[in-house]
Amino acid sequence: MASREWFVQRLIDLKISAMFLTRLPVPHSEPVASGALSRALWTAPLIGAAVGTLGAVVYAVAHAAHLPPVLAATLAIAATAVVTGCLHEDGLADVADGFGGGATRERKLEIMRDSRIGTYGVFALLLSVLLRIGALTSLADPVSVATALLCAHAAARAGLPALMKLVPAARTDGMSAHAGTPPDESVIAAALLGVGAMVAGLGIAATLAAQALLAAALWFVARLSKHQIGGQTGDVLGAFEQAGEIIVLLVAVAASSWSAPAQQIRVHDPAVPAARLASYPLDLLREVPQPSRHHNFIGRADIGPPVDLHIVLD
Repeated sequence: MASREWFVQRLIDLKISAMFLTRLPVPHSEPVASGALSRALWTAPLIGAAVGTLGAVVYAVAHAAHLPPVLAATLAIAATAVVTGCLHEDGLADVADGFGGGATRERKLEIMRDSRIGTYGVFALLLSVLLRIGALTSLADPVSVATALLCAHAAARAGLPALMKLVPAARTDGMSAHAGTPPDESVIAAALLGVGAMVAGLGIAATLAAQALLAAALWFVARLSKHQIGGQTGDVLGAFEQAGEIIVLLVAVAASSWSAPAQQIRVHDPAVPAARLASYPLDLLREVPQPSRHHNFIGRADIGPPVDLHIVLD
């Protein structure tokens, strides 16, 4: 009986996280008690993994329809934003406007509650969207994109309970204040799920790099929010999530070239001009010198994970 109750409570935690972190129509008849959300946020990486999976499916469908990587990436990012109701993007824009435009703590909090968006918010949103689309476009391969999206969305949400634990709520009302302070077990469980997702998807080296950057981002956001408004709000949590997504996606792009094997193209016509090498197995080469007989050189592919190309002319 006890094990069944434990399992039911875990499902309730998952439902509560899905209700607050997505726009999915999750049925839940009872009102969410104060403190229940912070306890349930150990499941945030699981919700993130589901959101990332949706983005990966959209990317794969667009890729199968022969859309170019940049359009497929744009559709994938749009899908993740729609399913979450732009919750985290809204938080990022509000923080940028409030921290950038307010002179006092009270004015910053007032701006962050204003539904209108200012210059700082627009720029922050553009930067976030462009960086994420650029990262997915660089990866291009649907499997690499799927892995990166799943890891990014899981890991970015894994730090939310830690930020709520370290930084008190800046307001006495609002989502963050109602959520309460997460218990230690929720903080630890979320962190382990986030790290586990990255180890499984990106490997040990990339996970260590991403985790170091995520820890630095957590420290920076915690310190900045305490200095600016005396604590954290739901908007601050959303801004941190966006920073986490970007960090993991950029690490995934960098890691894709760490162990990429060199690929060789053998050209049997030594007179072929460099411009025509695009017709060979790895296309869209750039920065390729004019070849000569028995000459090896390295180029770069503009699509897909970066690989070294050793081109040998017979």
